[in-house]
Amino acid sequence: MTRDQAFPSRTVRVIDPFGAGGGVDVIARAVAERLSALWGQRVSVENHPGAGSTAAPALVAKAAADGYTLLINTSAHAYSAALGSHLSYRPLRDFVPVAALTSQPYVLVAGARSGITTVTELIAAAQARPGELQFASAGKGTGTHIAVEKLNRDLRITALHTPPGAADAITDVIEGTVTGLTAYAMLPIPTAAPRLQDGGLVAMGVSTARRSRLLPDVPPLAEAGVIGFDFPIWYGIWAPVRTPPEIVSELARDVSNVLATAELTEWLIRHDADPMPMTQAEFAAFVESESERAALMLSTG
Repeated sequence: MTRDQAFPSRTVRVIDPFGAGGGVDVIARAVAERLSALWGQRVSVENHPGAGSTAAPALVAKAAADGYTLLINTSAHAYSAALGSHLSYRPLRDFVPVAALTSQPYVLVAGARSGITTVTELIAAAQARPGELQFASAGKGTGTHIAVEKLNRDLRITALHTPPGAADAITDVIEGTVTGLTAYAMLPIPTAAPRLQDGGLVAMGVSTARRSRLLPDVPPLAEAGVIGFDFPIWYGIWAPVRTPPEIVSELARDVSNVLATAELTEWLIRHDADPMPMTQAEFAAFVESESERAALMLSTG
């Protein structure tokens, strides 16, 4: 169903910091398809990976602030604000949060050859070799990094962060690093699933309070020895900071409306994603609080 409106009157670009076929891309295209139907205008999803997932935000930060170029990103966009001045843009000050989309669990994994199959065994490995245990991630300041920092803090263990980048994270966990030390990681479930299925990885728990619909036999970490642990990966949409408030409000309303449709809700559930119903103001406050949480994890990690 389309409607008559002043905005948008031409193609809206949604810039994705990751490659085609990943979790962000799948969510982006599902939302874009339905926004296009609502608006009667094309909504294009453009993959712009690079620079540790910071190339896309850098592009959008410089785009015209007219609502026609948007950023879809993970929780890493909020977390990267805690990393200081190495970025060419300021994640909190150069963007306005538009709409929360969905959240999904991570899965805590170790390589099958590591001998670590439970949280208890992970703790024992850390205690047996203080300062030698390593964890992999998609990069510093990403959700896969901050989630493990929180886990380590909650378990009162220490481990060395060796961020190889998303393409190498699973290999690093399965085979260990070049020094041969045991590694573990918190990964998006679709990323880890193939190696969980072929036995290369072992799942110790999922990062949310609920079980994953994709891994129903894997307990939440809160049930596996990490009391109260609840740390999902979440997705949202941002616009350049000077985008007119009335356009931000329209975008937020329309994204919320398409997320609330029965068709998309059912699609998201099948893909193990939970809608995040928030107003634009609530999402802005949430992004701020998530950045503060990341700063705390990094300061103590």
